[in-house]
Amino acid sequence: MPHASVNGINLYYEISGKQEGPTLLLSNSLASNLHMWDPQMEAFNRHFRVVRYDSRGHGQSAAPAGAYSIDTLTADAVGLLDHLGIARTHFCGLSKGGMVGQRLATLHPERVDRLVLCDTASYMGPGDLWEGRIQLAETQGMAGVVDATIERWFTRPFREKDPLAVAKIRAMILNTPVAGFVGCCRAIQGMDQRESIKAITAPTLIVVGADDPSTTPEKAREIQECIAGAHLTILPAAAHLSNIEQEALFDAAVLAFLEAK
Repeated sequence: MPHASVNGINLYYEISGKQEGPTLLLSNSLASNLHMWDPQMEAFNRHFRVVRYDSRGHGQSAAPAGAYSIDTLTADAVGLLDHLGIARTHFCGLSKGGMVGQRLATLHPERVDRLVLCDTASYMGPGDLWEGRIQLAETQGMAGVVDATIERWFTRPFREKDPLAVAKIRAMILNTPVAGFVGCCRAIQGMDQRESIKAITAPTLIVVGADDPSTTPEKAREIQECIAGAHLTILPAAAHLSNIEQEALFDAAVLAFLEAK
């Protein structure tokens, strides 16, 4: 299986799609893995060389103990691009992945062609919110956080309509190493990009579910106001994992943006 030795750890990744096409790097949310993007792969593979990876602490990547930072997670993404010899890429990240995308486009503008930030935020306070989730995971394992997470990630109608899709995500959450979950919670807890993202120059699309209770449409608008020329798409009847709950609308919005002249 393809692993890259990056930034002091091993990162798992997969490459698919048009090998001669433009590259699209996908970055997963907290408590998921690269398979959260499975609904997008048929559409994205027709247009791009798609690189997916399991974030530090998730999936088949290493999960070292201790607090991570958004800068560390960003350095992981840069290291993976370097390992693969990719000088420049489109980037699409959801939630934590979108936080990494903001930092990547801020610190390494030469590496980002077009930027897609999905159901994410530039700041996710207050800190005690994260202390509660960390304590639950450390004392009860991921079973202690899975039910509340699923309720935030999907609307009730979708949970009732597509239990198989929900079950797949539930399994991802339960299989996330506690050390990786806690490390990334610390990264989000310590993040504040509200000022720094004003430096982003990459063409940017922000996508958010209209019913996302975590990274709300208001948080999406805050990002839009900070990044010059950023576009905002609000997907109806979708919560946090809008790429799954509104797959067709999500794919159409992202592809139209990435392929715009």
